[in-house]
Amino acid sequence: MSHHCAVVALTATPEEESTPAILELVEGTGATVDSHNWVRVTGSASDEQAADVEGYNALTVHVQTEDLPRLRAALRPDPQSQLLPGIDLNALDAHWMDHSRRKLVVLDVDSTLIRQEVIELLAAHAGREAEVAAVTDRAMRGEIDFVESLRDRVAVLAGLSADVVRDVARSVRLSPGAQVLVQTLLREGHAVAAVSGGFVQVLEPLAAKLELTRSAANTLEVEDGVLTGRVTGRVVDRTAKAELTEQWARELGVDPEDVMVVGDGANDIDMARLAGLSVAYRAKPALREVADTQLNIPNLDALRFFMDL
Repeated sequence: MSHHCAVVALTATPEEESTPAILELVEGTGATVDSHNWVRVTGSASDEQAADVEGYNALTVHVQTEDLPRLRAALRPDPQSQLLPGIDLNALDAHWMDHSRRKLVVLDVDSTLIRQEVIELLAAHAGREAEVAAVTDRAMRGEIDFVESLRDRVAVLAGLSADVVRDVARSVRLSPGAQVLVQTLLREGHAVAAVSGGFVQVLEPLAAKLELTRSAANTLEVEDGVLTGRVTGRVVDRTAKAELTEQWARELGVDPEDVMVVGDGANDIDMARLAGLSVAYRAKPALREVADTQLNIPNLDALRFFMDL
């Protein structure tokens, strides 16, 4: 039985031959193309707060197919590379474009919702940025245990004034398109959450500014106005991220298949696997391998096209 799906192609600069090449790939799987349409989004339209944000182009192809997994595999046979250079080809069930269904979008924070890795910004104040960055990269690639790596990285912050955390919180920059994406989702009645292996002292003011529906992160321990080099409470690792995502969906009355998860590293794999739709945003190989879709252009606003917004 044919099923209504959509193919969303995202690119910074489409070539003239891109459209027929994409349609040929889709039809080669036995799918039937109903319609297709390109939209150009300027940088200022997707992020009026940042002058350095480039625009992008989105092609939406409405198709009928009996085999969504086959279509998805044909468009991205190798999760680590693009079949058509410079173009992300993503296939998704058309229910993502059903405006009557409330969605929950859960975003990782460091290098996803924001441009930086907060632990590295903090470590810079201790003169240990390069060392911590190397450990962070290995953790996001899934090469070392996240909890152990977090404790080792936080330990280098011992003795820093808590004022440093406030300074860093003020210095973080949203990823391109993040504010427009969040505003659009909330305006349309959807829920938006952020879950982070970073720190609540940085996420809380950001969550308040964006009016996020839910948020969670680790808590840096502070004694007498100084960081102790430890975190308190349960560590927000990959297991906790997945459990929080499930919990928030239940609390908000959102069906599991209407949960979208967006992340960039190995710490996001568990919540990606349970999501109705998972997105690897400019991600490390470990997450690319398991995510349903990918976004490699540096603009989160493009995710609106997954929901026809």
